[in-house]
Amino acid sequence: MTEDVTPFKIAVPQRDLDDLAARLANTRWPDQLDGVGWGLGTPLGYLQDLAEYWRLRYDWRTHEERLNGFPGFMTNIDGANVHFLHLRSPEVEATSLVLTHGWPGSIVEFLDVIGPLSDPRAYGGDPEDAFHVVVPSLPGFGFSGPTTEANWGPDRVADAWPVLMSRLGYERFGLHGGDWGAIVSRQIGVRYPERVIGAHLTMLPSAVPESEADLEGLTGDERARGEAALARGREFQYGELGYAMIQATKPQTLAYGLTDSPAGQLGWLMEKFKSYSDSRDVPEDAIDRDDLLTNVMLYWLTGTANSSSRIYAALGGAWGEEPPRSTVPTGVAVFPKDTGLPIRRLAERTDNIVHWSTPDRGGHFPGLEVPDLLIGDLRAFFRTLRDPRRK
Repeated sequence: MTEDVTPFKIAVPQRDLDDLAARLANTRWPDQLDGVGWGLGTPLGYLQDLAEYWRLRYDWRTHEERLNGFPGFMTNIDGANVHFLHLRSPEVEATSLVLTHGWPGSIVEFLDVIGPLSDPRAYGGDPEDAFHVVVPSLPGFGFSGPTTEANWGPDRVADAWPVLMSRLGYERFGLHGGDWGAIVSRQIGVRYPERVIGAHLTMLPSAVPESEADLEGLTGDERARGEAALARGREFQYGELGYAMIQATKPQTLAYGLTDSPAGQLGWLMEKFKSYSDSRDVPEDAIDRDDLLTNVMLYWLTGTANSSSRIYAALGGAWGEEPPRSTVPTGVAVFPKDTGLPIRRLAERTDNIVHWSTPDRGGHFPGLEVPDLLIGDLRAFFRTLRDPRRK
């Protein structure tokens, strides 16, 4: 570890927590039509109940202590602060691994997997599956933000993470990510293949079918999965992409409401956790309520609604473009309730697929929803890269 990296402990002033409670108590609520449920966004009654729980029963100090239970650090890369957790495994020969979150997530997505990944022996696992775990907050997100420059998109982050790993003393490393974390991880493999052991992804937009032509030649179960993926992709495109268009074009306008109103920030994020998780009626069907609120707190306390949204604007002309081919060994886990369901034949056009799994449950946030399945799939993927004879 170099002198450019300094320890960082989260210590939120009490006045910020008091201000949050006062704002929640004085929320000016909108009206709502009868019988619309989640159809037009986060329902009024649900959000009022969750906001009241947030104000009266949620204890930030408990979760602040949990976050600080992992070694935290800060560094500056290319003009941006980067906050990250770094837990070295007690197993000397452990593989180094970067876990990268997306939006509307944060490092909270990985709190349940850091321990088992870094010290499998302590959790009843095989010590040969151990990882040195690095969990950075994307520039502009959480305690890495706000950013002060434009163009902090996935390409720039992909240039930053190898710098971070060099500062920590890791020459080669594995990657995992979903959402923006998947895009960043894949791009690191494209740009720095010599440094990447393998990339494990839970999202691969270029492999999601867009038309019937993408399903030609598929039969049986593969055909059924392709048809489900096509339907899910169309549902996402026509019913769920509004937020991305706003954040890609006018994030500044949106940020006034989200930065001033905790209820506004809460409603904006909860709608996506409901839509993108393996939930039934409310997000809490899939994800613990306190974990959801801790994730929201990392946006609220740091005032990063705006800077986190700007990652969409920074993607610029890359929307919909065919990605460059990746040659690094790539594993894909397709969780059934994720936003897009890639199919392997399309993935193999652009990526070196060596591992493909289809878990029977979970959505866009597997680290929060089904951490056991995510841990198992990460272990299985990297195990074969260390020794191809091991399955």
